[in-house]
Amino acid sequence: MVCRFRDDGTWETINHHLVMLDRERAGREASPTAAMIDSQSVKTTESGGIRGYDADKKIKGRKRHAMVDTDCRALKLQAHSAAIQDRDAAGPLLRAARPSWPFVALGYADGGYAGPRVANASPIRIEVVSKSNNQADSAVIARRWAVEWFFAWINLNRRSAKDFEATIESVEAFLYAASSVLLLRRLAR
Repeated sequence: MVCRFRDDGTWETINHHLVMLDRERAGREASPTAAMIDSQSVKTTESGGIRGYDADKKIKGRKRHAMVDTDCRALKLQAHSAAIQDRDAAGPLLRAARPSWPFVALGYADGGYAGPRVANASPIRIEVVSKSNNQADSAVIARRWAVEWFFAWINLNRRSAKDFEATIESVEAFLYAASSVLLLRRLAR
């Protein structure tokens, strides 16, 4: 049954409905109009599958790309080789998010997403939010904190601390499952 849920998109569908329910519970519209995007590089195990080397983070493994709303809810999640640059992965992420979240018109991202490749990738306008010159490396950056919190919450799930999966499809299914658990906890409050 786990493989069927992965293959037919059940985990993503569950996450989608829980995002809308939680947004309505919080007094917001079910579909967001703004989002944040970022990536997280994680080490992989010897299980095989696609992986690469992220020279910036010095990690051999995969990247998890996330698009979240302003309250840290996962809208679209994708995984790929860590060797793929953020600006190259942003276009497919933004285009894949459009059918499920058509009202997202504005996205916030860090400097890795600057340039025409991301700006022209989809109708979503990307605003690059950079830290100020006198800001510490560990300081919270306005508009981007939500995606960082999402990655921190996902990593609380022991299975997500490292990438154990053999296929990209399994990685994405487990990310959606972990996100769904977080949303169920929020809804249970």
